[in-house]
Formats: sequence, structure tokens, C-alpha cells
Amino acid sequence: MKVRADLVVENANELVTVAGGPRVGRAMRELGIIENGSVAALGDRIVAVGTADEVTAQVDLTADARVIDASGKVVLPGFVDPHTHLVFAGSRVHEFIQRAEGRPYMDILASGGGILSTVRATRATPASELADVALRRLDTMLCHGTTTVEVKSGYGLSPDQELKCLRVVRELAERHPMDIIATFLGAHAVPPEYRGDADGYVLRIIDEMIPRVASEGLAEFCDVFCEERVFSVEQARRILEAGRAAGLAPKLHADEIAPMGGAELAAEIGAVSADHLLCASPAGIRRMAEAGVVATLLPATSFTLMVGKYADARAFIGAGCAVALATDFNPGTSPTLSMQFVMNLAAAGMRLHPAEIICACTVNAAHAVRRAGEVGSLEVGKIADIVIADVDTYLKLPYQLGTNFADKVIKRGQLVVSEGRRIA
Repeated sequence: MKVRADLVVENANELVTVAGGPRVGRAMRELGIIENGSVAALGDRIVAVGTADEVTAQVDLTADARVIDASGKVVLPGFVDPHTHLVFAGSRVHEFIQRAEGRPYMDILASGGGILSTVRATRATPASELADVALRRLDTMLCHGTTTVEVKSGYGLSPDQELKCLRVVRELAERHPMDIIATFLGAHAVPPEYRGDADGYVLRIIDEMIPRVASEGLAEFCDVFCEERVFSVEQARRILEAGRAAGLAPKLHADEIAPMGGAELAAEIGAVSADHLLCASPAGIRRMAEAGVVATLLPATSFTLMVGKYADARAFIGAGCAVALATDFNPGTSPTLSMQFVMNLAAAGMRLHPAEIICACTVNAAHAVRRAGEVGSLEVGKIADIVIADVDTYLKLPYQLGTNFADKVIKRGQLVVSEGRRIA
């Protein structure tokens, strides 16, 4: 029996399905490619995937169906960006210059710059302005092929300001076609009013912020920046356990600048993901793999911080971790909205194969935000999030530096970007 369809993307030179769930190890190079492939959808769901002839034989088109010819192009799932700090005000371009002149990031943070600079600007900005700017950022992401994004708070650092930012995230989810997943990151830094009293601030997060976030249903995840001169392993454990008790699943900024034991903590508490991980220990990597914690790596942050070092992606893959990639979009250490730029850096800086990179930006990234059953691959029953890339083989996706190859983007079965511009 044929199935009805109101959208068909047909005749792709390569249809990259990434079917079969999150991948680890050598399986990260298996993309499920169908040559001369097609994908069909009805409403927001995929109803058929296969060769062009197979899909033609399987579907009956509705009277108003849209048929898109992808001849000579690559068709792949919409990108999932599982780590961003999208909602903020102000700029930190001056810090970029300071780092170029040799000043370390942690020194900038200790002197009141870094995250705290953005906190001051964000606190002074009305929610309506934060939302308007964030919507434009989301448009840029969408035009570069990102269809699902995680957004953290963390630039309020007080109960009212953190809730302000998370309410903005909720508004964005209502106003923008992209799927948006909220994470509470009240433990992003110690605010000025708690300088010298990190434990006091941790208590406020646990006793006031987490209950209010949970009671309003403003976030799915709870995250902590576990780092020297920020939050210790023990402080992070307390916050994440409190978050989990309130229904917020744990995530963790881990082992970015110094080896803190963050990877080990992520494994111990069963975090959904641990992110950054430049300084993760071999034991921590092994324990993350055993616990099924996704390693979300952020090469654009390494690039912008000018540290000359990237997370050891090969070690995580070799240990059997599911590796994901993300932009870490933020004003200070990763001012990029493009997952395509992240793909470039993953190849040049982490020595990943193009297939591993695509896997890490799609199905594994979806796994890092607990959405692998819905997005991240082109399979019957999943949401119809599709990118039509103006290249003839997936091998060129991380190869073409600084180029937006997303010709068309389909979100939930609707064409929202055409010729690189948002149309809906």
C-alpha cells in the first residue's frame, strides 16, 4: 500500500541517512548513504526513504505536494547544535584582541571580564531586546543548516535574571521554527555579589534557583562550569544532584582548561553529556564510555581561545564514546553560529574523517540532547528536518572552508530556507 506525501526531495547524488541510532567507534564512519536517493514526508514526519525509484513506487503525492529536485547535491539531516549560549547582550571583541596579544582567558575572567562582562550587559537589557537579537541569531543558524539547538542560561547569575533568560528561551521556542532545548546554567560563574563566597552562591542555586526553574518548567537540563577558579567537582556534584532531584537531567562543562576530574564526575552522576574535555584524563575518557556519557567537543572554542590545543577526539572515539560536535556559540570564546565552521575545524584541528564529523553533527549531537529518537537522521517516522547541500559528495562538507553550502533547509516538512536565505 502506498503512503501519502506532501513533500519529496528526490534524485540526490548522495542521500546521507545516518540511520540506525547514535554511533560509536568505527560505526561513526557509516553514514547509510543512498546514491540517487529520495526522501518523502507528510506534514512534519518522514514517510519514505530510499532510492528515487523506490520512493516513487511507495508514495502518492497530495494535490499540493512540493517536489524538490536535488540532482547533483547531497541531502542530509538537519544539524543539531547541542551546546550554545545564545541569549546574551553586548560584545566582547576587546577580549579577542587581548587574547591575540597573549592574555590568558582565566586572567580576563578573574579581573571581572569574560563571563562577568556579559552578565553585566545581559542584566541591564530587557527581555524583549534579548529575544529580538536571539531571533536574528537563530535565523543565521537556520540558514547554515541547524534545525535543532540547545540554549543555556548563565548570563544572569541571580534568580530573577536567570529566569528572565530562560523565559526568553521559551519565547524563542514559540516564535522560531527551530526546535529549541533549554538548559539551566546558573553555575556558569560566581557573580560579583558572591565574590569569595562560591559556596554561598551554590546554596542559592540549590535552594532558590533550581526549584523556581523546575516549578515553571523552564529547562530540561542542569549544567555546571566545573573549572579551576569557578566551581569545584564537589560543588558541581551538589548542584547536579539537586537539579536531578528536581527533574533536570545533568550536563557538565568538564576539563576544559585544567584536568579537574570533570569527565570522571560526569560518568559518576550519569550525565547526558560532558562538554569541552580538552584536559580529560584517560581514566575519565574510559569511564565516560562505560557510563554512556556523550562527549560533546567544541573545536571553535579552542580556535577562538588560541590555546593551540583541541580535545582528543580520536581518544574518545577509540574508547567507545559517542562523540558529538557543537558551536558553543557565545560572545567571548566562540562567536560562531555555523556548524559548518565547526565541521571545518573538526577536520583540520581534530583530524576527524568527514563521515565522523557528519555523524557528530547529526545523530550523535541529537543523542547529546536526548532527541535521537526524533531528529538527527533521515528515517521513516522521524521529524522531516533536511538540508540540501550544494556539493556533489559528503566528503566536501568539511573541506570547503568558510562556505555556506546549505542551499535549502527543510524544518518539520516545511521549506524554510532557499538559496541560503530564510523564506518562512
